[in-house]
Amino acid sequence: MTLDYSSSFHYLVALLPECVLFVGGMGVLLAGVSKTDEQRRPELGWLALAVLAAAAVANGWLYSVSESGATAMIAVDKFRLFANWVFIVGAALTIAISLAYVSRQRLQAAEYYALIAFATVGMMVVAASRDLMIVFLGMETVSIAVYALAAFNRRDPRSAEAGLKYFLLGAFASGFLLFGIALIYGAAGSTNLQAIAVAVQDGAAAGGLMIPGMALLVTGFAFKVSAVPFHMWTPDAYEGAPTPVTAYMASAVKAAAFVAFARILFVGLDGVYDQWFPILWWIAAATMVVGNLVAVVQSSIKRMLAYSSIAHGGYLLVALVAANDAAAAGLLFYLFVYTVTTVGAFAVVVTVGRQSERDTAIEKYAGYGWRRPVLGTLMTLFLLSLAGFPGTGGFMAKFYVLQGAAEAHLWWLLVVLVLTTLVSYWYYLRVAWFMWMKEAPEGAVHRVGGATPFAIYVVLLVCGGIVLATGLLPGAAIDLAQGSVEGLRHWVAGTAPAH
Repeated sequence: MTLDYSSSFHYLVALLPECVLFVGGMGVLLAGVSKTDEQRRPELGWLALAVLAAAAVANGWLYSVSESGATAMIAVDKFRLFANWVFIVGAALTIAISLAYVSRQRLQAAEYYALIAFATVGMMVVAASRDLMIVFLGMETVSIAVYALAAFNRRDPRSAEAGLKYFLLGAFASGFLLFGIALIYGAAGSTNLQAIAVAVQDGAAAGGLMIPGMALLVTGFAFKVSAVPFHMWTPDAYEGAPTPVTAYMASAVKAAAFVAFARILFVGLDGVYDQWFPILWWIAAATMVVGNLVAVVQSSIKRMLAYSSIAHGGYLLVALVAANDAAAAGLLFYLFVYTVTTVGAFAVVVTVGRQSERDTAIEKYAGYGWRRPVLGTLMTLFLLSLAGFPGTGGFMAKFYVLQGAAEAHLWWLLVVLVLTTLVSYWYYLRVAWFMWMKEAPEGAVHRVGGATPFAIYVVLLVCGGIVLATGLLPGAAIDLAQGSVEGLRHWVAGTAPAH
């Protein structure tokens, strides 16, 4: 089927996964009214997973759909479809590790799962957008849903604090983003990425508005991806939010912001690369350095993973600075591996905390590997992948980002990336050392007792399998990522600019 966007029906076809997921999310809300709160919690989680499966089928079907031209506000390209897989996988894994948590904490299940579905809809809209206003609407859909999720546990004051901090600074970032869009519109006369690219290429864009608009846009996205110095909200928000929500924020939400950032920079603002290159260069370097150094001194596993998330944002920013096809493919591959690895690590954190917010201190992991060898082994695997240890998906993800940066001759940034990666080994292996080398405190065996929920075991095995598969046999995944970015950067001019 070929879409020419001559009617609203074609836009509905282009947005089929989003429509399926939105309607399904509404169905989850309505289903939550029909039973008592205790009865409905597990069933609603499985219903939400079924809705995500239906959205995945719709996303797969879009591979058979093509566009006539690339000027519409909604893209049906492989870049968007690959990103959708990341969002769907991230949401499904998050819901799976939430099933027991929601029941244990007596949370409102229908609203919880529906918010995850609606946030995922926003992410898909962001990935599909070729217009800055649609990007903004998609990002706000994500943000509003995640604000509520971060503050969802009303019995925990830390959750309310996390939601409030995230909301205040998120709204601040949205102001930067919208003001930047307004200035770019004033400079180029359009919010469509193709029209902006053409205006910049032809010299028709007003530089007096374009440059400050670009700077404000980069600032807004720097908040969204937790880049230094706009990362202040991240540790408190991640630590206070319910642990499954923290996993979702650190993986899928971050992935959505990077996907939007990449399309805007590689397509709409590629012609002003010389202007945004130095800004992102320094932000990437500072993010890698600060994220890793501060993570070293953390005593809470959630805060450590929060600063780890900031550091990984710096690695991903290196791919944006490189701005070539190899780096773009590395970015997609990295987002997929990082999403799976992060959710897997947080699944272990949820289990150690017994479906609550207890035992988040790293010292609580003492001897855990010997008491729960399967979970300890998988947690060690996830930590090694996050560190970039050879044989894991995290190593290959960093390798492909490094390859793209090397093609762009970003040698000093490569040095920073390698050195900060070495620093990260300290705090990742510190957790593994506690699990395997530190003797468990007296009475710890009884405290950790209880069966691990079946859904969490499935998540852990799936995540562990993907981490090993992408580390040992990454060919299929990287080929899919490379095929997804073909033509993304130079469909306007017909050739890639020389950076």
